[in-house]
Amino acid sequence: MFSDNKKGKDQGQTDFSRNQNKISEGTKIVGDVVSEGGFRVEGTIEGTFKTTGKVVVGKSGFIQGTLECSDADFEGKFSGNLVISGTLSLKPTAHIEGEVSVGKLAVEPGATFNASCVMKGGIKSLGNKQDGQQKQQGKSA
Repeated sequence: MFSDNKKGKDQGQTDFSRNQNKISEGTKIVGDVVSEGGFRVEGTIEGTFKTTGKVVVGKSGFIQGTLECSDADFEGKFSGNLVISGTLSLKPTAHIEGEVSVGKLAVEPGATFNASCVMKGGIKSLGNKQDGQQKQQGKSA
C-alpha cells in the first residue's frame, strides 16, 4: 500500500517535463531563475529566466528581461529579449515588446506584437520541391 516501488518510474531519475512550477499572482521575483521544469507565471519576473521546459504566462503574468525556453504560451505581458527554441503562441490578451527569436510563431487576433522577430529553422525552397516532383515523374514515365 505504501511501497517505495513505483510502477513505470525509475528510482533516482526525475521527469523534468512533468514538473510544473507556479509563480502566483501577487508574487514578484527579481533576479535570475534557472530550471529544467515548466512554469506557469501569474505574477511578475524581472531579470533572466531560463528553463528547458514550457512557460505559460497567464493574463496577470508579466516578464521583463530575458526569457529562454522550449515553448511558450502568452496571455499576459512580456518586455525584453525572448528566445524560444520551439513554438511561441500568443493569445488575444498577449502583449509582447522587444526582440524575439522563435522556431514557430502563432498569433491569435487581438494579440499585440511590437517586436523585431527572427524565425529560426530550415528554409524550404518551393522551387526545389517542384523540381523534385518533375524528376520523379520523369523516372516513372
